[in-house]
Amino acid sequence: MKILTYIQDGSLRVGIHTDAGILDAQHALEASGHRGGTTALSLQELIAGGPELLRLLNTLAGQAAGGADPSESIVLLDEAALELAPCVPSPGKIICVGLNYRKHAEETNSPIPQTPILFSKFSNALAAHLEPVPLPAASQKVDYEAELVIVMGRTARNISKEDAYEYVYGYCCGNDLSARDLQMRTPQWLLGKTCDKFAPIGPYLVTADEVGDPNQLNISCSVNGELRQSSNTADMIFKCDEIVSYISQHFTLEPGDIIMTGTPEGVMLGYPQEQQVYLQAGDTVTVAVEKLGSLTNTMTV
Repeated sequence: MKILTYIQDGSLRVGIHTDAGILDAQHALEASGHRGGTTALSLQELIAGGPELLRLLNTLAGQAAGGADPSESIVLLDEAALELAPCVPSPGKIICVGLNYRKHAEETNSPIPQTPILFSKFSNALAAHLEPVPLPAASQKVDYEAELVIVMGRTARNISKEDAYEYVYGYCCGNDLSARDLQMRTPQWLLGKTCDKFAPIGPYLVTADEVGDPNQLNISCSVNGELRQSSNTADMIFKCDEIVSYISQHFTLEPGDIIMTGTPEGVMLGYPQEQQVYLQAGDTVTVAVEKLGSLTNTMTV
């Protein structure tokens, strides 16, 4: 199932993507007699509802898309007319893995990590599909980073690699935008990583059952239509199950937490210095991950 979050009258709504349009999850549940009240279903509630709620919404989405809505009151929305929010609008943690693609480590002349390199972003960095991203005045070297993002579905603490996928809810596209001049100012990367809107995610949160093996997905990034990154998650040094297990050995992962799993080769930092042209106002960046869709953002001043 492809899930998105959108804004309506100042409130967040959860939508289910179908080929015929977007199903408002709360409206569909109310119309079918499965949920009442005035508070819209949140993504956290959807995750907490587990497979049973997913199956119900999948059935309702199929009925609406096929014109077989028993209540005849469920209307599918035009996705292009919606104001999207980040597909995971309020993760408790945004965890990132650095230098996790072998060829990316090589292009930046970095040693191959022996254990995952972890850093974080804050919630101010979240941005939605098609949301403008302001370039920080303090930086002249903003770079793109196409990434596969893991979204947690269950509380995970000290779990094994073998059990890790049981705790994953789904995946989405992400762009780990990085101000390289700020990032490299100190040994801690945080300053260059969590500028406002520097973690676009979306457009969809795709449930794990639709994705299959997350370590075999094509991943790419283009700038103004020019392909800059083209790889496969098979090049990851630490696979998704290893990452989830490793993090859980050190701190607890909660439902809705997101993990950005690293970027492949092709970032501007890896170019020879005389060829480096960093993102400018007006540049449009598109990240695409197989089975997850495409995430596009335009840089602004």
